[in-house]
Amino acid sequence: MDRRKSLKAIALGTISTGVLIDACKTPDKPADVVKSGETGGASTTLARQPEEIEHQKEVTSKTFFTPHEMATITLLGDIIIPKDDVSGSASDAKVPEWIEFIVKDMPEHQVPMRGGLRWLDLQCIKRFEKAFKDCTPQQQIQMVDEIAYPKKAKKEMAQGVAFFSLMRNLTATGFYTTEMGGKDIGYMGNVPNQWKGVPDDVLKKYNLAYTDKENKECVKFD
Repeated sequence: MDRRKSLKAIALGTISTGVLIDACKTPDKPADVVKSGETGGASTTLARQPEEIEHQKEVTSKTFFTPHEMATITLLGDIIIPKDDVSGSASDAKVPEWIEFIVKDMPEHQVPMRGGLRWLDLQCIKRFEKAFKDCTPQQQIQMVDEIAYPKKAKKEMAQGVAFFSLMRNLTATGFYTTEMGGKDIGYMGNVPNQWKGVPDDVLKKYNLAYTDKENKECVKFD
């Protein structure tokens, strides 16, 4: 799987939609500013409504995945987004912890994720006589290759394909909403624009040119 070509587009599409939706929301009342670092990412200061604070406390007070399931999620996440010379892996960005939060915040993901993890283990037990997390890296990739490409997957792999697609989407979204993920795709955030005037080729095309006075008075940028 090509990390940047396959995941960059997915992540940008997912993130941009969520950001725009959140940006358009206008709070009905002043929000409390709380320290929030319970969603698997770095700790950040966010403005939260009282009901949001209570909801987050409730969600983070519970644990959904077992240690075995979390180990499997961590392995899958790092297969989807491995560490390279640009950035760390999914687990380095705390994506597994974020997925743990998301399935509690969005319970509709609980059955597909738990069922998919169980399906994956059963398939590996049939093939290799051990659960996915206990397989060799080569065996893990062999199993993933059978469910990572929907158009090439066999019909009997349909449940695994659906699970891996969900896992991949959650991993990409979790990773690319972190500072590490932003740096991975070269996202610079809001930076001031530096207008250097109309490019020379455009001026030439329309037989235009800046006057000496305009050139002298223009602001120069290094």
